[in-house]
Amino acid sequence: MAGEKPKESGLEEYPKKTIIIENLALIMWIALGALAASYVSMELAIAYVAFAALMLLFVLRKLLCTHCHYYGKWCHIGWGKLTSLLFAKGNPEEFNTGLGQKLVPVTYGLLMMVPILALIFSMLGAFTLEKLALLVAIFLVSGFSGFIARKKSCAVCKMRCNCKGCAVKCAKNGSVGGIDQ
Repeated sequence: MAGEKPKESGLEEYPKKTIIIENLALIMWIALGALAASYVSMELAIAYVAFAALMLLFVLRKLLCTHCHYYGKWCHIGWGKLTSLLFAKGNPEEFNTGLGQKLVPVTYGLLMMVPILALIFSMLGAFTLEKLALLVAIFLVSGFSGFIARKKSCAVCKMRCNCKGCAVKCAKNGSVGGIDQ
């Protein structure tokens, strides 16, 4: 995995429609998460948004995206472009070996679990249909972003066979599900 070149097949840059949809889903996820956290305390909601902004806009961009094939390009969520504006290009051979790969599941796990736990804690004190609807919305939006959109984006990513976090299984020839992308 480490040191492999990106596959010839796959998208060189993602369509703007994909980038817009995935960004809107992520923004909605964070907004819903902040609202959920606010049921516990405004401080928790502020900390949640600050953590999301710091990790998603800076830390993961520096530790992961600087080493990606999509650095300076339109990846599925546009971070390759953002990263090139903020940081110098890193070494592609460090894509899978750095701290960034380890922080991705921790970051997204916290972005999903903090609001869910906050809502459950809040509902123990005072159950409302509004809180239940918010919990369902968080599951739907984070599920779309973290599973459905991710799998679709990974299937056409040039890094799919090189990325430890890829959501699709990649055959040795670079095909996904028997179809060469």
